[in-house]
Amino acid sequence: MPLPATVIPLPHPVLLPVEGTAEAFPVRRVYCVGRNYADHAIEMGHDPSREPPFFFQKNADNLLPAGKDFPYPPLSSDVHFEVECVLALKAGGQDIAADKALDCIYGYAVGIDFTRRDLQAEAKKLGRPWEVAKAFEYSAPVAPIVPASQLGHPSAGRIWLELNGKRVQDGDLNQMIWKVPEIIAELSRLFILAPGDVIMTGTPAGVGAVKKGDRVDCGIDGISTLSINVA
Repeated sequence: MPLPATVIPLPHPVLLPVEGTAEAFPVRRVYCVGRNYADHAIEMGHDPSREPPFFFQKNADNLLPAGKDFPYPPLSSDVHFEVECVLALKAGGQDIAADKALDCIYGYAVGIDFTRRDLQAEAKKLGRPWEVAKAFEYSAPVAPIVPASQLGHPSAGRIWLELNGKRVQDGDLNQMIWKVPEIIAELSRLFILAPGDVIMTGTPAGVGAVKKGDRVDCGIDGISTLSINVA
């Protein structure tokens, strides 16, 4: 059935490249997991005990495909990098069992959750949501997605980030407090997940600020790498 005429042009779909193919992954929603590595929770002043996970969202059009510069955002003088493992879902549902969760994953990538830390701190102090700190334009660079059919479902692997050639974040996926199947299961209790959803799974310790002119290189061993210039 054809779509009805629209009163304004339809928004462009958000598409992420897929490694090794000309096909792209269409994005529906972007979910993020907060404080999912113990050392990062400590450096942010929180207890890293296994409390229930919490989630926030970015917008699909906040994603920045590889090969493009990250433009330093307005209204902030303290923008931080957070390297993360990114999941791309091919299936979804509600109340997904943890032992079935990996079946929902199309592929994996490395990405960065850029955060306007000064605006986040102000929002925390006032008890307000984090959207202005997290869901701003180009705030989530993502490498091309690598299908799980090629690499399986890694539960371990070095995750790292270098700022101007210096290693500043260095952790392992096995250090996640909440593992990938648990993340998907818990998230599906709160939302109805669907194909096209993207999940950013948290960052290890070592987050820090960038400035214009910086170069950021990051990766997850066995999955992918990503390089970004801050413009």
